[in-house]
Amino acid sequence: MQKLPIGIQTFRKIIEGDYIYIDKTDIALDMIESYQYVFLSRPRRFGKSLFLDTLHNIFEGHKNLFEGLDIYDRWDFDDTYPVIRIDWSGNFKTIESTKGVVKKILEENQHRLGVECATDMATDMCFRELIQKAYEKYQKPVVILIDEYDKPILDNIEDIKRAHENRDFLRGIYVQLKANDAFIKFAFLTGITKFARASIFSGLNNIEDISLSPKFGNICGYTQNDIETTLLPHLEGVDLDKLKKWYNGYNFLKDDIYNPFDILKFIRGGQLYKNYWWESGNPYNLITLLQNREFFLPNLQNIKIGDSALASFDIEQIEIASLLFQAGYLTIDHMIEKRNKIEYLLKVPNMEIQISLNQLLVDYFTQRVESRIQDDIYDHLESGDTQALEQSLVSLFASIPYNNYTKNKIAIYEGYYASVLYAYFAALGIDIIAEDVTSTGRIDITLLLEEKIYILEFKVGTENALEQIKQNNYAQKYLSRGKDIYLVGINFDEQSRGIVGFEVELLGLR
Repeated sequence: MQKLPIGIQTFRKIIEGDYIYIDKTDIALDMIESYQYVFLSRPRRFGKSLFLDTLHNIFEGHKNLFEGLDIYDRWDFDDTYPVIRIDWSGNFKTIESTKGVVKKILEENQHRLGVECATDMATDMCFRELIQKAYEKYQKPVVILIDEYDKPILDNIEDIKRAHENRDFLRGIYVQLKANDAFIKFAFLTGITKFARASIFSGLNNIEDISLSPKFGNICGYTQNDIETTLLPHLEGVDLDKLKKWYNGYNFLKDDIYNPFDILKFIRGGQLYKNYWWESGNPYNLITLLQNREFFLPNLQNIKIGDSALASFDIEQIEIASLLFQAGYLTIDHMIEKRNKIEYLLKVPNMEIQISLNQLLVDYFTQRVESRIQDDIYDHLESGDTQALEQSLVSLFASIPYNNYTKNKIAIYEGYYASVLYAYFAALGIDIIAEDVTSTGRIDITLLLEEKIYILEFKVGTENALEQIKQNNYAQKYLSRGKDIYLVGINFDEQSRGIVGFEVELLGLR
């Protein structure tokens, strides 16, 4: 049985070490033959670095590594090219440290290619000379591979001044790709974000962004077919439907895919369902953004965003939906073409992200409410004990520190209460529908359990929430399911910010 390539991003090591490799060389060949300058954005740990290293080996002509793979008989491996490789890693907290990292990277490329730049040359000019001298030495156009082009900026995303300094410095380097077109065979850049063309990509109007090209939608990640073929020997006894619900669901306009890191860690971790990918990173700046923009959390299910906004990332004006998408916390549900415009409806991809993202928000709202309260609420929902449910929800809102209301803008509007409860229920892994559309209106939250359905309406003040559910006949939508339906009206007090009204009516249908 082949080994698991956890954390391995080197193509040669995977092939020679008999690790699992999902053949992406057909996609690589198509890309190489179709474009000269390519940019790919994907969330972290999706396999961008491994794909880039695969390209490196293709252009250097290591044919022996590709035996049995799609490209083996379709590419002339004798036609090799010099490769300049930039893998961003290091300290980018000051512009001086960033320049030091770039200097070291360029020196490593000079040594590997056997060329030399003047020691006192500015960084951008050194990169320019490296391209031209490699071309002159090998009498072949150069291949340039840049992994995580945006890391020096993202490492400083909370410090706009530093981010600007690194962005402006990098722009001077990347613009050399256009200035030296005559010496370049192919260039490939990867990153998490797509910064606005007016900033770091100014001057790079010749680059093709394939991030949302359906043709390359499966360029990174595992498909369901990969799970049911190559990886199946490692998944003996696994409920594949449950695995799909937990980790599948990312979509870049082709097949739904899995993050490889999740699947490999799931296998290595004894087939336990945990938030492996989520725990491997940090949701940078997310809480601050949601707080400052007064974001209505239930909208996570119904975000619609335009093509240009989804594909760009501006340091000065970070679009929350764009951040969540590019970070991997939202993905594409489907594309909408209407009146000569393209829009995307986004969704939370899977159970791992639903639970992890909303638990993060619950911890923020409540300053880490006791897990016992969460467990109790789930039990009360399953058993239909609405009196106990009321007490648990009262305890939940009572646990929210007063300074959460006084210091955070998100707490001054009615949607705050729906946001708290949405995050709370979603963090339990419950099938939840926010702003559930019916023929007569919108239900604030619908909870779909195996044997029960809860329809919840929230009001701040004395207006009767339960009566609104009944008058609008919200339950009509679910009568045919043959489950008990609980109509729950909850009232909040504007001064105390607690629950002051909790009414329930049961429609027993089973």
